[in-house]
Amino acid sequence: MFFNYIKTNRRGQFLTIGTILMGFGFVFQLQLEVVSRLTFYLAVFFLGFFACQNAIRLSLKEKIPNVDLLMILAALGALIIQEESEAAVLLFIFSAAEVLENYVTDKSSSAISSLMSQVPEKALRLKENGQTVEVDTSSLRVGDTIIVAKGSQIPIDSLALNPTTVNEMSLTGEAVPVEKEVGDEVFAGTLNEGHMVKLQVAKTSDQTVFSNIIRMVEQARNQPSKIGALIDRFERAYVVSVLLAVPLFILALLFLQNMPLHHAFYRGMVLLTVSSPCALVASVTPATLSSISKGARIGVLIKGGSALESLANLSRIYSDKTGTLTYGDFQVVDCAVPDAILAELVAMEQTSSHPIAQAIVNHFAEVDLSAVDQVIPVQEESGLGLRKGTLRVGKPTAFAAYEDPKGYRKELSEALTTVFVTEKDVIVGYLALSDRVRLESKQAVSHFQRQGIEVVMLTGDNDAVAHKVAQQVGISRYLANCLPEDKIREVQVSRDQGQVVAMIGDGINDAPALANANIGVAMGSGSAIAMESADLVMVQNNFAKLFQVFKLSQRLNRIIWQNLIFSVSVIALLISLNLLGLLDLTQGVIFHEGSTILVILNGLRLLK
Repeated sequence: MFFNYIKTNRRGQFLTIGTILMGFGFVFQLQLEVVSRLTFYLAVFFLGFFACQNAIRLSLKEKIPNVDLLMILAALGALIIQEESEAAVLLFIFSAAEVLENYVTDKSSSAISSLMSQVPEKALRLKENGQTVEVDTSSLRVGDTIIVAKGSQIPIDSLALNPTTVNEMSLTGEAVPVEKEVGDEVFAGTLNEGHMVKLQVAKTSDQTVFSNIIRMVEQARNQPSKIGALIDRFERAYVVSVLLAVPLFILALLFLQNMPLHHAFYRGMVLLTVSSPCALVASVTPATLSSISKGARIGVLIKGGSALESLANLSRIYSDKTGTLTYGDFQVVDCAVPDAILAELVAMEQTSSHPIAQAIVNHFAEVDLSAVDQVIPVQEESGLGLRKGTLRVGKPTAFAAYEDPKGYRKELSEALTTVFVTEKDVIVGYLALSDRVRLESKQAVSHFQRQGIEVVMLTGDNDAVAHKVAQQVGISRYLANCLPEDKIREVQVSRDQGQVVAMIGDGINDAPALANANIGVAMGSGSAIAMESADLVMVQNNFAKLFQVFKLSQRLNRIIWQNLIFSVSVIALLISLNLLGLLDLTQGVIFHEGSTILVILNGLRLLK
């Protein structure tokens, strides 16, 4: 694959041409010295073209000292003292390392790009008269109905209008097909293995999971980890120091050791070459991008290297309950709602993406909504419920001061999730719902606790429900009846204590806490604001995926430190050998740039 990359990439093509010319230079060196030198000069042009371009752009236009500048100066110095072959070898290995690093970067995104290439660009939209028309996916709008045949790929994120079976391996890496019921979300690029399915478009083409993956990876490239940012700052100061040290070193050899100018200048070029922090600079970025790509392949979108760095040092996890530890697949098991307001209640719940709201809508799917008042707007009160005029729906604690003439408070089952329906400060009805715990959540909690990481549940539900779920998943500490500000306060207290905190949630009420945590983790089926506030997004609501990324972040940390220690050690050793006069330019280039290639390949291991 690397050789195919070289053939199709312009940098790779210049590397190939330069390498061939360098080879001819060595062939002609013994008999045709003039031809040999000319060939080496041409090789230097092709091998150093992009490095020179970067050096000019960063050094002159953006005023940023950089590694490319050191390499170009070293090559020019070698040409000045007529060591054309060594200049060519220097730029050959440097150029090869640069091409390899770019290859790693592209490979880190190739899994993501290949996913995008799997997403169909056309879709069959169902018209009102029952006929279908082929349209571009970019022209589809939320609410449109499309048809996907058996064995075809789903073109856009949608909701199933009839049951089917979907293979989501391209997105999550899981080979087992997933059964989709009416109302379940299906993702672009996945494969419909069931019968023909009707889908209702849920997101436009630029908002799908796949498009978000690409956007987040692009963001990640511009959001380095703390170590990466520190190395970037160090590189600038270090390059300036090397540029000052090399002339002083040459002068010291000339006047203190009475060394001939040619030899002193040659040793200075060796110092310039081996002092370059190429391997140090390559220690972080390729490895980080490999990790981000690996995360995308297992269904976790990572927005930057800093999130991975923080995750490796995680000490406490705060988790929402509904849709995170549980399925969020509520079922209405008991209710008492006046017929006069039932349609209004269902219409209000249709405006919310909360799992409880969706359960209520599904339970009353046959209710006629044609007479519902469409003028009065529905307002969502974060952490409390919904309001429409004098009608309100929400958790019982939000209506503690309301009148309860029918004694619904006494009928509450503590083991169920209950919402009250109120009108003009009077409780007029209630709905009781139940939820199921996710098996993978229990496993993930156990894995994290074995790593010494505390998992705490924060939920807006009552204490009895919270206690029951906490027992089922193995959580010893939980906080019930939480409002958004309670979640924020808990996260901030832990951060003030020096804890590295992750917050997992999926709702609008979780977004502030996600933004305040060291690492915000949003569920892919959650609200858009939660996903925007988060550092990591789970494509599917699978807590166990977070543990996989946690282990990945620890591997990344180990590899980065391996790279840093190795690269600094090689630079120190080569500088020492040069000061003792035991290293020539060719040897310095081979060992120095060889260490850069090893560092890049070490980072590439994270893609496995």
